Amino acid sequence: AFALAAGLAPVALGTDTGGSVRQPAGLCGVYGFKPTYGAVSRFGLIAMGSSLDQLGIFAHTAEDVKTVFDTVQGLDSKDATTLPPADVPDVKKRIGVPRDLIKDAHPDVLKEFDRALMALKEKGYEIVDIELKKASHALAAYYIIMPAEASTNLARYDGMRYGLHTDDTTLLGEYTKSRAHGFGPEPLRRIILGTYVLSAGYYDAYYGRATALRSGLVEEFNAVFKDVSYIATPTSPEPAFTIGEKQDPVSMYLEDIFTISANLTGVPAISVPFGSAPRDEKTLPVGIQFMAPKRADASLFTIGQDLLG
Repeated sequence: AFALAAGLAPVALGTDTGGSVRQPAGLCGVYGFKPTYGAVSRFGLIAMGSSLDQLGIFAHTAEDVKTVFDTVQGLDSKDATTLPPADVPDVKKRIGVPRDLIKDAHPDVLKEFDRALMALKEKGYEIVDIELKKASHALAAYYIIMPAEASTNLARYDGMRYGLHTDDTTLLGEYTKSRAHGFGPEPLRRIILGTYVLSAGYYDAYYGRATALRSGLVEEFNAVFKDVSYIATPTSPEPAFTIGEKQDPVSMYLEDIFTISANLTGVPAISVPFGSAPRDEKTLPVGIQFMAPKRADASLFTIGQDLLG
């Protein structure tokens, strides 16, 4: 995202597990797109959360996002989760806004968000309020499911075949030192948390309940998408924060509140740069996120062009 914002590249690829393409794109003033789960092969990526990970695209325009997506999407014999390209669906110009979910976002972000909706309304889109009751619990479910999958996926990085290897006098010492030195504080935090929620005494209390909530969230999204073609939220609840400002990990996790639902449900989502917000005597970009039903990826390029066209 930074490379594009600095003019160093026309497009870029990244992995989006809970918003890691859309959120930096929104904070840097470029497009960020997460396709439908399975639309793009994950072969060659380092897995963190296998049921959440999806290759995403950064670009300066919706047309560039579409061009890259059309190039990389499709079946891959080395990734059994991939899907064939889908036909462009017929969509209604009807946008659902979960007001209760977004009400605590920064006032300057909400101001730009409402301005974006008004711009779309002037172009023929209908704006309706919707309820996503389970989405308010999605963050909690995500930070159980994702660490559990990360713990499993990163277990292979023990210094023997994968990852940093650190010599020691014993095999256990080599394992311990390799993993201790090979991961930073946040990966270690996620591995420990994931191992904990998957342990015999806590599996049902945490992981089981999180996966049940995920299923309920999918049903809720499916029901909403019978009435609207898009769900709109800010990409992030506030403008970009300074480096080192958020020392508490939970405060960082809360920044994902609007993006994680797309990963938990597998639907496509795009962050469109729109407007700006003042912060510490600077003017910072604001991103608007749109989610669409599964396989309706192409409709997101249309609304992105309509908003900024």
